[in-house]
Amino acid sequence: MSIITSQEIIRYYEQYKDIEVTFNKHVIQATGLLTKQVFLKCLGQQWPCIIYSSSMLSAKVIASLKSIHFETLKKAHNLVNLRLSFKISDKADPISFFVSTKTAGFNKYNKKNPDIYFITLNFTQRPPDDLIEMLGKLLEANINAKKRKDKRILITPESIRKLSLKGKEAFIYVESIPRKCIIRDLSFSGAKVLLFGIAKFLINKKAVLRIAFEDIKQPVEIAGEIIRFEPVEGRKDIAAVAIHFNEDKVPMEYKIRINDYLKHTRDIPQIS
Repeated sequence: MSIITSQEIIRYYEQYKDIEVTFNKHVIQATGLLTKQVFLKCLGQQWPCIIYSSSMLSAKVIASLKSIHFETLKKAHNLVNLRLSFKISDKADPISFFVSTKTAGFNKYNKKNPDIYFITLNFTQRPPDDLIEMLGKLLEANINAKKRKDKRILITPESIRKLSLKGKEAFIYVESIPRKCIIRDLSFSGAKVLLFGIAKFLINKKAVLRIAFEDIKQPVEIAGEIIRFEPVEGRKDIAAVAIHFNEDKVPMEYKIRINDYLKHTRDIPQIS
């Protein structure tokens, strides 16, 4: 995680506390959620669960509950702690914490599994700052990905360092065929790259840009389409092509990275 101030934590909480984030595979990957280390704790007992969604005020989890569990909840006056754990790329050890909650509702998951429930948990106090930061960054990045989608980041030695890129070199898969390329600029909604070949034959082709970052083990892949090209003066064998990303499928970790860069270079104003 990048360094964040207490003022930013307060702002995230005030602006986004009611907004629910669904923990799909992209959010799990972006946050580093350790799914096997999530559980409910009640009167010393630990019950495995799956976190389905969370805001800064409540969460929904899926868990197997039998009559003995409901008896325990009754004894605890429906108070239960939600334990979450996340693997952060720049930290050696996972971040783990408990959120104090009270059960607010139970719904059957499906008829085939009568003991599986959707459980609504209302937080009994403000959650730990780590959760506020994670959810706040996700929500802010999604908002700015729409408001500032065309704001371009020119790839320079300084921006490479701040974005933690391994370099300006990347791969672009055009109709599944890999090609080496050089990244010229990046934005929430697209990229411009240099590559060898006759660019006019690449227009309107599906493409996947594969970008390597220093702090992520696996390269980030972003699907899109090549929408235009520009000739490179003096080089008929090289062209600059513009890729428009499929905005519904841009990985969350990419959005967060672009948002953090623009925010810390003062290109994105604080939302008020």
